[in-house]
Amino acid sequence: MQAQATPTQTQMQPLYAAWQRRDLGTVVSLGNILLARFPEAAALLNLLGAAQASLGRHAEAADLLDRAARLSPNSPETQGNYGNLLLQMGRHQEALDCFLKALALRPTLAELHFNAGVAFAALEQTEQAVRAYRHALNLKPQLAQAAARLAALLQGRGELAEAIEHYKAALVQQADPLTWFNLATAQRNAGLMLDSIASYRQAIALRPDYAEAHSNLGEALRDHGDIDAAIACYQSALAAVPDLPQAHYSLGVLLYDLGRLEQAIPHFEASRHDDWHDRVLYCLYKSGQLDEFRRQLDIRVTAPPHDAPLLATLSAHHAANYHIEDRYTFCPNPLDFVVHGHLDELNADAPLRQSLLQEITRAAIVERDQGRLHFGVQSSGNLFRRPEDAFRQLGELIKAELRKYRQQFSDAPYSLITRFPDELDISSSWYVKMRKGGHLDSHIHEGGWVSGVVYLAIPEGDPSPGAGNIEFSTNGDNYPVQHDDWPKKVLDVKVGDYAFFPSSLFHRTIPFDSQEERICIAFDLKPGPNAST
Repeated sequence: MQAQATPTQTQMQPLYAAWQRRDLGTVVSLGNILLARFPEAAALLNLLGAAQASLGRHAEAADLLDRAARLSPNSPETQGNYGNLLLQMGRHQEALDCFLKALALRPTLAELHFNAGVAFAALEQTEQAVRAYRHALNLKPQLAQAAARLAALLQGRGELAEAIEHYKAALVQQADPLTWFNLATAQRNAGLMLDSIASYRQAIALRPDYAEAHSNLGEALRDHGDIDAAIACYQSALAAVPDLPQAHYSLGVLLYDLGRLEQAIPHFEASRHDDWHDRVLYCLYKSGQLDEFRRQLDIRVTAPPHDAPLLATLSAHHAANYHIEDRYTFCPNPLDFVVHGHLDELNADAPLRQSLLQEITRAAIVERDQGRLHFGVQSSGNLFRRPEDAFRQLGELIKAELRKYRQQFSDAPYSLITRFPDELDISSSWYVKMRKGGHLDSHIHEGGWVSGVVYLAIPEGDPSPGAGNIEFSTNGDNYPVQHDDWPKKVLDVKVGDYAFFPSSLFHRTIPFDSQEERICIAFDLKPGPNAST
């Protein structure tokens, strides 16, 4: 009589019952007994392996599921289970191979497409991951995880409008704080500030101790001009996670902007985030703590690369102020790197200019007050990441001019050019509308590399010298000064003009007294991880 090769349904039934009630210990104990009698029973190996995986015993599970997959190569369930385990173990390519085998056998199973998408994404094969998630959603529109992960990939590619819709679709199926958080971030990047604030609050309502959501809500409220509420959010974030870097940094920036420099320093030091040390140096310099400023500046100057615009401003101002050498080589002569040009596409009667002015008037863009801006408003979010074609067209025109800017100064031996970002990521862009009396105080763009502005409307008829023009200088922002010998450059700007300049250079708008509006769009090119060497 031939030996029984696999356990009968009756023999397997207690294991299935234990699995259904999630009694994994019983599955393992009974399964091992049967496995001694039936070592090549694929269904038993698959169930026992799934139980071991659920218990976190990955090595045991991998052995069992590998054997099951070899014995049953045409079982999509077995291939899928083994793939899931390999995914958990970080063996992404092997996991993907299993999912693709399973999909060849059962191409209509949405979960298999989803799992393949996770593996593709882990392998940084973004386009394949996007396609896999789309397949999963076509087969099963209510698969919330697929919608959320697809949204995250689209958000990473800058396709914010579609990302937002997929986040919302995921939330219809499952109210998840992380998805609300990601939706809020996408909305903020798209300039939908009020929507972003509401979504962060939804994330917090589901998870009150969500420190990152409190911190990001604080940033959104700060951008919206609600300073007291922003401070309260940062404090809530730090109450939940006392050493959260982003919350310390953001609170430091807010205090820094409010001129509360002594209070800002400990938050920057606690954060160790982004340009925290440069901002500590700023606080030290402006509050007159020169000995400590010089000690820390010397440490930074002797540690290249010299690629921090704020530090470049501080080093250059200190050197000129005390008539010593500036040893920080980001851009020692920034006035020489101011470029004044013109875009015919923005002439007074040009369609693009008209479209931009219309979008600025009618688009649902949240405006905010800005401490240095007088008699005017500034938009929130990043205009060039909004869905309107006019903003996107302008962004592409500016990128083309930035490439010419880099080429114009290609022989310059300074970090501004030698480490110029390869990828032109215009990290921030905003419009500024000023009315009579409008002006912008002297400042730099700490988080930029090259900054710029294009002019859509310029007030006419003001006889005051330079009214409404942009002025550059190596001194500004009420830095402490020892003399008055600071060079300046004023650009006489017209409609359609643009100006590019190092982000480390002080600039301001000269006040005007005309009844007409002054409208411009400003932007920062931010350094990325692939800067040239």
